Amino acid sequence: MTKDGQKVYQHGTLALLVPGLFDGTMKLAELLAHGDTGIGTATGLNGEMIVLDGTPYLVQANGQVKTLSAETMIPFATVHFDQPQVEFAAQGLSMQALGKQILAKYPYHNIFFAVKIVGKFKHMQTRAVEGQVKPYPTLVEVANKQAVFEEADSQGTVVGYFAPELFQGMAAAGYHLHYLNDAKKMGGHILGFEIDQAQVYLQPFATIEQHLPVDNQEFMEHQADLESMGQQIKSAEEAD
Repeated sequence: MTKDGQKVYQHGTLALLVPGLFDGTMKLAELLAHGDTGIGTATGLNGEMIVLDGTPYLVQANGQVKTLSAETMIPFATVHFDQPQVEFAAQGLSMQALGKQILAKYPYHNIFFAVKIVGKFKHMQTRAVEGQVKPYPTLVEVANKQAVFEEADSQGTVVGYFAPELFQGMAAAGYHLHYLNDAKKMGGHILGFEIDQAQVYLQPFATIEQHLPVDNQEFMEHQADLESMGQQIKSAEEAD
């Protein structure tokens, strides 16, 4: 398979997680054929996944980090082949300030792009959610019981994506970022950070490949509540 750096691949949609459709619908081995870098979660919404250099790590609600097997089932994930087109140094910036700076400087408002940040953070705050069993609760209910982790003077890597507002539901509109420290002992879905000194890498995408779990009966029969979906995604992504 050609490693197309202008394409981002996504399995499932964030919208299917909102009502609690957490069953894994793709093997991790199949997902990783489409990228060596990315984020996602495991079946049952079990933890926060980050893929670095082709290795999938899972940050669990108990704080432990483990590598995932190729047989792990994934309900939702996004990956790409790491080929950044933009690189710059950053220091003394919060997550919000960096996000605004990127969109002020680069014409990326209407496209998907990957964000990778490698360096030292004065403060890093993340979360991980606990794996669920059927009958599954909603995404917001799970997020409200999340475990929150904090680390000062943390050295590590941020990976994630920006999605335009137009794609809310398919993905989380705005930035969706995960973290793993260099010791591989702390990480998760990012709630906030402050950069000390780091290199920022951006990779804009011309193509989105969306793969849907058409063999999953629950997904095929589910009727999404579009009126409340956006707010529920926002609440789950920003819960702290």
